[in-house]
Amino acid sequence: MDRRHFLTTAGGGVLAAVGLSALTGIGGPRAMAAPTAVPSSTLPSRAAIIAVLRRVADHWIAAHGNPGNNQWANATFFSGLLSLYSLTKDARYLAYARSWAEQNNYALNGGSSTRIADNQNAGQAYLDLYALEPDPHKISAIETSLHRMTYSDQVDKNDDWWWADALHMAMPPFARLGALRGDARYHQKLYSLYQHTKHAEGGPGLLNPATGLWYRDKNFLPGHIVSPAGKPVVWSRGNGWVAAAHVKTLKALPSTQSDTAEYRDTLTHLVIALPPIQRPDGFWNVNLADPTHFPGPESSGTSFFVYAIAYAVATALVDRATYLPAAARAWNGLVTTAVHPDGVLGYVQGVGDRPDSSQPVTYDTTADFAVGAFLHAGVELTALAS
Repeated sequence: MDRRHFLTTAGGGVLAAVGLSALTGIGGPRAMAAPTAVPSSTLPSRAAIIAVLRRVADHWIAAHGNPGNNQWANATFFSGLLSLYSLTKDARYLAYARSWAEQNNYALNGGSSTRIADNQNAGQAYLDLYALEPDPHKISAIETSLHRMTYSDQVDKNDDWWWADALHMAMPPFARLGALRGDARYHQKLYSLYQHTKHAEGGPGLLNPATGLWYRDKNFLPGHIVSPAGKPVVWSRGNGWVAAAHVKTLKALPSTQSDTAEYRDTLTHLVIALPPIQRPDGFWNVNLADPTHFPGPESSGTSFFVYAIAYAVATALVDRATYLPAAARAWNGLVTTAVHPDGVLGYVQGVGDRPDSSQPVTYDTTADFAVGAFLHAGVELTALAS
């Protein structure tokens, strides 16, 4: 019997070492569970990376004849698949993504009046498809949604992004639509929403400036939910969503855009925080602040961190010699430990909002959003490989 569990639907400064130490209570990497093999810190060849990406993408497509819904989890997969298409130009990947978008009529879950970030995530793939084959229908729903928030529907309301995941779902569409239309109002609205999420003044203040890491939502701020050992709960994938949000936003924004420097600096601080708490097997724990809290490898947060570190190295936000080995160890750990011979990506924590969610995480647990993150990570790494 096939025991694999597929989840295909779902609802520039230097980091202060004392800040990270205070968060984790550890001074360096620790592993708490098998596998314990230490992966190579040397990046594989570009061809080898692409081969693994194809294996993982091809298995997912073969296992899902119906491309599925337009909700956030599946939309994250298609964002990753279209990134792989941009690298390989494999017509099969474009055809599968196109069939998904057409099946969903390029619409948003919740309709074009939605201002829920999760619902807007599909707009990322729609914008990718529009860029390849322009047709106004492809971006009509996402443009209507963001235009309403920016121009007509409670335009002074900036508290929509109260959880860290929201940054990944909605920041990139705002950045990309503003660039596409040459309309700075979208970028201004993006920044207002972002500031509310990031800072404590008037918002939840999910960024811990001492560490560069983010809390998932206000329930995990200091003095609230803690791990069984009494340490903070700093969710790996929550930080992965934040990291990917910054990467995708920076890819879309003009370098001269007024807020770009802050996005770069915030991403840099997050990336700097990662190597000291990386496990020897290349992964990151589900709780970045407590390696004893559901210890073991986890692929979704790790994949997003590879994506962010690779981008930061490629754009010289961080030093290549210092940070590329961390990305290589993580990638090699993912490939040797989590990727099955047939292309299934295992050790994925399922849908949730904290380390406790969707436990246990096993070799056989997988999910669409994690495959999308893995594809993004590998594509980004190919720019650094030979």
